[in-house]
Amino acid sequence: MVNGKYICKDQDGNLLISIDEVDEEVLSKDPGFTHCLAVVKVGNDYLLNRNKWRNRYEIFGGCIEIGESARECIVRECFEELGFISSDITYLGAMTFLLKPDYFSKSERIELGGLYGITLPGTTSLDDLYNNVADKEEIASLALYSQIKGKEPIALIDEKLLGYY
Repeated sequence: MVNGKYICKDQDGNLLISIDEVDEEVLSKDPGFTHCLAVVKVGNDYLLNRNKWRNRYEIFGGCIEIGESARECIVRECFEELGFISSDITYLGAMTFLLKPDYFSKSERIELGGLYGITLPGTTSLDDLYNNVADKEEIASLALYSQIKGKEPIALIDEKLLGYY
């Protein structure tokens, strides 16, 4: 945290501390770099996925694999979670988190992640997108933000990240 300030705190006590302009390749080489997330726009709305394990809607992304750059990670995650490979992925910056103990670690820690934006045509069908999702073990369904806001549980940090794209 910077002077006790942060951007957002989620339901689990995790903090989104900052989003900074850090070169994508510099981020990829940082030892604290662990994951990438993508804000996906469909027309003027945002696409979210319902995570089966956390039982709430989230943006897309996941952990890096050994030797992956940030861009390689988000391209792979988009293929696994959305069923497509896009060259139209915009790097938005480096996110810094203070994460509470969880499935990945038994201790509190600082992690860095790459934040990306992707735009799909407004005519994109959610059914077609979901049919292409490879990781149905994790993703239960897809929804547009405007249709679930205030009605379904949404990861608070992820909801905040929508505003960065």
